[in-house]
Amino acid sequence: MTNKGKWALITGASSGIGEQFARQLAKQGSHVVLAARSKSKLESLASELQKAYGIKAEVIVADLAKEGAPSELYQQCQRLNVDIELLINNAGFATHGLFEQVSGERQHEEVMLNVAAVVDMTHLFLPNMLLKGSGSVINVASTAGFQPLPYMAVYGATKAFVLSFTQALWWENRDRGIKFFALCPGSTDTDFFNVVGTDEASVGKKDTPERVVEVALRALEEGKLFVVPGMQNYVGAQLSRFITRKQGLRLVGSMLRPRSESVTYKNKVNQSDLAGKSIR
Repeated sequence: MTNKGKWALITGASSGIGEQFARQLAKQGSHVVLAARSKSKLESLASELQKAYGIKAEVIVADLAKEGAPSELYQQCQRLNVDIELLINNAGFATHGLFEQVSGERQHEEVMLNVAAVVDMTHLFLPNMLLKGSGSVINVASTAGFQPLPYMAVYGATKAFVLSFTQALWWENRDRGIKFFALCPGSTDTDFFNVVGTDEASVGKKDTPERVVEVALRALEEGKLFVVPGMQNYVGAQLSRFITRKQGLRLVGSMLRPRSESVTYKNKVNQSDLAGKSIR
């Protein structure tokens, strides 16, 4: 396997897609650095992977939504003397609801983790890859990156950034030995929606993190620019190319509108209709 004996750094590695990256890479013989906030989960996973596959696994506890956290994570990798050849920027979360009703502090953390941390981590680890003339970066975007998302405005914008950022760096580094690749999953059966706080943010059938990661690693080896696992997700991601922006917003907005907001909206319409009839 091409990853055998190489070091991979995975953020958000304690569960979901990040955990699956760790498992599948370890199975291929890759050494792994597992980064997330949950020390106990990371240590348990590291121990399991070491025993199962005879690889090395290091744990770094980090909250990448905090200013300076990516730099500290990089410095810890330096102290561990690990040479990262595969960087997987997976950590991220979403918020859902009317923009002004969602905590501004939470949305700021969302931008810090989904955008700033991805930029900072790439800036820190890319130079060494360039010195060697080899390496790979996987940035986990989303089908959300292909169109604006009413009621998930910040999340959609952050993932659009990740997709654009990754594609630009793919071009810059295409002849320098570095692979850049964007994974754009749709709804996936992880703790993602528990963090969001509602399944109303989920659209379509949920994929498994195992299959999403299998598709991602295969697409990376094939040198693809990005991949959208699942035909239905792929078609949905391309839909914005064939309809107007307003049509797209109407469609996505109707799917993501919070049920409580929807009820309020309908009640307002009904009251307006009744008022009109009473006047006549």
